[in-house]
Amino acid sequence: MTDHLDHASAEEFWDARYGSSDRIWSGNPNAALVREAADLTPGSALDLGCGEGADALWLAQRKWKVTAVDISRKALERGAEHAAAAGVADRIDWQRCDLAASFPSGTFDLVSAHFLHSPVTMPREQILRSAAAAVAPGGVLLVVGHAGSPSWVADKGHAPHFPTPEEVFADLDLPAGQWEVLLTDVHESGMTGPDGQPATRTDSTLKLRRLAR
Repeated sequence: MTDHLDHASAEEFWDARYGSSDRIWSGNPNAALVREAADLTPGSALDLGCGEGADALWLAQRKWKVTAVDISRKALERGAEHAAAAGVADRIDWQRCDLAASFPSGTFDLVSAHFLHSPVTMPREQILRSAAAAVAPGGVLLVVGHAGSPSWVADKGHAPHFPTPEEVFADLDLPAGQWEVLLTDVHESGMTGPDGQPATRTDSTLKLRRLAR
């Protein structure tokens, strides 16, 4: 979610984050993407907040044509290196984009937004509305996010609010009769805590299909 950090520092913040280590994330695609997109017919995909590109690579390896966007140039450079090594560089268009200020053009058969949370001020609801508008008729919008604080956070009373799938759906303010809800789900995921011990976190999934006109 967001805190006191201002929007102007977003690119600097994320470049510093990605520059702090050779790899920030695991390099594996998000489990919800694998689960929910495995049976979709490959077409065009938009990966919002792509980070180091694991989701984009997974999609490209399954014949999707992917537009992968992130605010961090360092993350995009790293993702492009991974794509070249995996032999799918020609299937991914890496674009630096500050989603708080602009949005990629075009429509897509799959728009994927995984863990689009930030400690830097970010208009998440506005971005997700733009994401929905970018879904082509018959296409899918997949929004996965945190639904609660991790288990190692003792003071849950001061934790930020993480929306439920139903709240995300309501915030999208979609036209009636034009979308089909395919999945709303909240589940607990295992992870490793900052002390190296096993931990858990609750995540949510919202999957929608735009009805073909």
